[in-house]
Amino acid sequence: MDREERKTINQGQEDEMEIYGYNLSRWKLAIVSLGVICSGGFLLLLLYWMPEWRVKATCVRAAIKDCEVVLLRTTDEFKMWFCAKIRVLSLETYPVSSPKSMSNKLSNGHAVCLIENPTEENRHRISKYSQTESQQIRYFTHHSVKYFWNDTIHNFDFLKGLDEGVSCTSIYEKHSAGLTKGMHAYRKLLYGVNEIAVKVPSVFKLLIKEVLNPFYIFQLFSVILWSTDEYYYYALAIVVMSIVSIVSSLYSIRKQYVMLHDMVATHSTVRVSVCRVNEEIEEIFSTDLVPGDVMVIPLNGTIMPCDAVLINGTCIVNESMLTGESVPVTKTNLPNPSVDVKGIGDELYNPETHKRHTLFCGTTVIQTRFYTGELVKAIVVRTGFSTSKGQLVRSILYPKPTDFKLYRDAYLFLLCLVAVAGIGFIYTIINSILNEVQVGVIIIESLDIITITVPPALPAAMTAGIVYAQRRLKKIGIFCISPQRINICGQLNLVCFDKTGTLTEDGLDLWGIQRVENARFLSPEENVCNEMLVKSQFVACMATCHSLTKIEGVLSGDPLDLKMFEAIGWILEEATEEETALHNRIMPTVVRPPKQLLPESTPAGNQEMELFELPATYEIGIVRQFPFSSALQRMSVVARVLGDRKMDAYMKGAPEAIAGLCKPETVPVDFQNVLEDFTKQGFRVIALAHRKLESKLTWHKVQNISRDAIENNMDFMGLIIMQNKLKQETPAVLEDLHKANIRTVMVTGDSMLTAVSVARDCGMILPQDKVIIAEALPPKDGKVAKINWHYADSLTQCSHPSAIDPEAIPVKLVHDSLEDLQMTRYHFAMNGKSFSVILEHFQDLVPKLMLHGTVFARMAPDQKTQLIEALQNVDYFVGMCGDGANDCGALKRAHGGISLSELEASVASPFTSKTPSISCVPNLIREGRAALITSFCVFKFMALYSIIQYFSVTLLYSILSNLGDFQFLFIDLAIILVVVFTMSLNPAWKELVAQRPPSGLISGALLFSVLSQIIICIGFQSLGFFWVKQQPWYEVWHPKSDACNTTGSGFWNSSHVDNETELDEHNIQNYENTTVFFISSFQYLIVAIAFSKGKPFRQPCYKNYFFVFSVIFLYIFILFIMLYPVASVDQVLQIVCVPYQWRVTMLIIVLVNAFVSITVENFFLDMVLWKVVFNRDKQGEYRFSTTQPPQDWYGRRLMKTTAPL
Repeated sequence: MDREERKTINQGQEDEMEIYGYNLSRWKLAIVSLGVICSGGFLLLLLYWMPEWRVKATCVRAAIKDCEVVLLRTTDEFKMWFCAKIRVLSLETYPVSSPKSMSNKLSNGHAVCLIENPTEENRHRISKYSQTESQQIRYFTHHSVKYFWNDTIHNFDFLKGLDEGVSCTSIYEKHSAGLTKGMHAYRKLLYGVNEIAVKVPSVFKLLIKEVLNPFYIFQLFSVILWSTDEYYYYALAIVVMSIVSIVSSLYSIRKQYVMLHDMVATHSTVRVSVCRVNEEIEEIFSTDLVPGDVMVIPLNGTIMPCDAVLINGTCIVNESMLTGESVPVTKTNLPNPSVDVKGIGDELYNPETHKRHTLFCGTTVIQTRFYTGELVKAIVVRTGFSTSKGQLVRSILYPKPTDFKLYRDAYLFLLCLVAVAGIGFIYTIINSILNEVQVGVIIIESLDIITITVPPALPAAMTAGIVYAQRRLKKIGIFCISPQRINICGQLNLVCFDKTGTLTEDGLDLWGIQRVENARFLSPEENVCNEMLVKSQFVACMATCHSLTKIEGVLSGDPLDLKMFEAIGWILEEATEEETALHNRIMPTVVRPPKQLLPESTPAGNQEMELFELPATYEIGIVRQFPFSSALQRMSVVARVLGDRKMDAYMKGAPEAIAGLCKPETVPVDFQNVLEDFTKQGFRVIALAHRKLESKLTWHKVQNISRDAIENNMDFMGLIIMQNKLKQETPAVLEDLHKANIRTVMVTGDSMLTAVSVARDCGMILPQDKVIIAEALPPKDGKVAKINWHYADSLTQCSHPSAIDPEAIPVKLVHDSLEDLQMTRYHFAMNGKSFSVILEHFQDLVPKLMLHGTVFARMAPDQKTQLIEALQNVDYFVGMCGDGANDCGALKRAHGGISLSELEASVASPFTSKTPSISCVPNLIREGRAALITSFCVFKFMALYSIIQYFSVTLLYSILSNLGDFQFLFIDLAIILVVVFTMSLNPAWKELVAQRPPSGLISGALLFSVLSQIIICIGFQSLGFFWVKQQPWYEVWHPKSDACNTTGSGFWNSSHVDNETELDEHNIQNYENTTVFFISSFQYLIVAIAFSKGKPFRQPCYKNYFFVFSVIFLYIFILFIMLYPVASVDQVLQIVCVPYQWRVTMLIIVLVNAFVSITVENFFLDMVLWKVVFNRDKQGEYRFSTTQPPQDWYGRRLMKTTAPL
């Protein structure tokens, strides 16, 4: 079978692609080679730019299994094409003692490499990936990932490590012993070198790539053409401009590569120790690590060169590179299901789910803790670009293209200019043939008209505004790694904010505690640090239930834990290496109160202590820690008071989660009401629980017990109330955004009620607005998915189904009084679980919820990214502002992602603010709008410049004349470049306005602006061109012409006698040329002023001093040489002398032209057309963002979703 249907690789993932197989065809290659020679190499360039054409032109379709080349196409909206060559990995070079050992090694190797099920049922796994007879594996590399042929699924698949399809049991049973040297060598062959290689391309390579850009090829064509027509000066000017542009572009591209290379090179090669099967420790380079290697984590820490799962000991890790949080995280060994009490042996290992046991590449291990005589070990699960850091680097190296209407429209606009050029091209040929012009001249002049219509300076002009905006952003502390995004930020109409550290202060302050005694809440207490409470279980829980550690003598860890521990004033001591060596176990971390807090003489019996224990000594050892899990919303510890027989279990976490694990009789009846009161006030509430463990639980048993066995049947002890203060600038910034009709949304990992409370405090939800919580329940026990709706104010009633009729809510919504309906706005709020259920089961509801959803609580990082996508799907331009922690995906996906963290995670974000404050958001939008309007101004101006010059040349071609070399030079360099680079300097307007700039060039107002100016300019140019011919003094100009009546002063004319031959040849000097040159020179300046608009997006153009000075200087200069001719200037510009009366007439034409142009642009367009369009948009925007969906929709939709669908 030589033809095969397309296949899909990476199905369901972000980088999903269609794949087609091709084989090289000799006859096709011969035809293409001939075409390349005949087209002078142009066909080769075309095939270089279009990989799809390149493959189809030189290859024939083939079965994917046997093909030599694969053609890949992304399945997203961009439909980008890539091609890759199939390579063969030969396993025959691998030294083996016997065929049997070879097959075992292969099968074992592939048990790791890939894929679905790690069981032993398929011993010949290699047959999936290779043709066994020849022991060869076919693969190709795309975007730094290797894809191997898999015979089982008849498709290519990338090589997976131990991160997929491997159970926790098998990690301990099959992989914890390490690899043999032979197995390691075999895997190294497949997985390759463990490195994230960011090769910095040589300057020559970058130069070739940059120069082969279609635009520079067009410039080269233009320069060659002008040189043949002896336009040397202008050709030289364009060459200089191109060289400057190429050099600056090469410098910035190379600088980015070097920065990225330096970032990933920090840990690229270190020496690591690995355990081999026979307990032998071998030291190897980190580049030689493969999945399955058992790595020994050194005592003094290291930078992780791979992703690995911890199987022995504990590590303290700084994960700021990945999360943006510089808080050290404690990593414990992966629970071993085989020694687990409940035995959940079928659980599959997943780096995300088990991230508290996984050491990620690029993160820094600060300290390790271990059993004496036992090493801290971790099994390598992913290497190279498959690691978490590798994936981050890949997303930077191969970003998704930015899809923005402006750029699509710009290409469309260029195509229109090319079409206009085509008309001019045909007209020139016909006109020249009719006038019997030489063939060589026809070819040059007709091609010249194309270079005039599509201006070579356009990209440089378009980039200028963005470069200036980038510089202004840098001044206010906003750094940008993706300058093209600045324009897109001008369109943002919705901004998502993370809560903690973004809207609110980073840290939490302890507001107080509320203890429970006999299932009743006591009064709230502010001071926890007192003698009365020092030996209470409540304070013991605060002292032990945390993940704090001492690093170089300083207490560090989660900010919440730090505040909690500081509030009780206790002391934490960790065992030193020497102390650990004295015991055959990990020495516990010990906490104790300061001596001044301990009562002088307390009977020891009160605290269940031994009689011989000194009353003043009170220490608690932390025996086992179950780290905080966001999925479980809790953490717990097992601790023992010094000298006590029994151990204690302490637990803290989300109040709802903790209450559910406590004995019901210990939870106060008014628990929900008290909790709701605190969360409504915006407090962060944490619940504490405790229980005594059985005396049969020994130290060693505790080390292997599952957390489920500990975390149940607890006694509820009370609440810790933390205050998360709003940042000072938050309410003002959000108010500015609301005034500018920019929607704000909160996306947080915090609880629902706290998030709603903060949203009300900061003004995101106004006091009179109502919040409806959408609680979606997944299908369960045969019941279909459903959504319950209730007001946030009546949340407590949810626990009493009889008290609330879910159908009453939509009815109430529908039958609210009309006035109330007009005034009240509704906001939807939901948590991450409900959001996922709605995405999966209620697709038709998603757009409506996106239009009105304001609070999204308990959102996981991937859910934040999904939310950004869902908002983009309802045509929002979405900004995302986060502090870098767990917001990476969302920051990358948003149209404008602003990271408030300067750590390495911000590499993934297009913008990074130096000051961790959301005041950067309106600043960025203002600058974005200014840059966008500047782009429009420049584009419109360049379009008018092309058309004006095109029309000037077309008029002159009709009399077989043209503009002179120095006339072109004066227009293109002195006028156009100066104006373009100074008109882009207008700074942004000082405040955000409700009006938004148009998103594309193809909009009514912009098209009307351009077309009206084209008509005006063509009209006045034609008027001058034809009117000059009607003058009584007019004649076809020749060197002896004397329209100025300069009798007796032959100097002016004699200056041209030397060039008579040249004049005869090119016919530059004539009255029409002089008239068209002067009128068109003024027209460039007139449209520059007409298009240089200020308010409401930019500062007025009179504040742009460089622009004002340049325009005034050029006006004076052109006026001067027009009214008072200077012989030397006229000689250089090849201008002829015309009567003074005609000069005044030209001035009148120019003044009338200026009046009409500016009136049409600034008054008719702005006052009439723009306002009509804007008012319509404004109403649409108001309807879009402020009111509720139609009543009948609410009635039908909400009633429908409360009942099973």
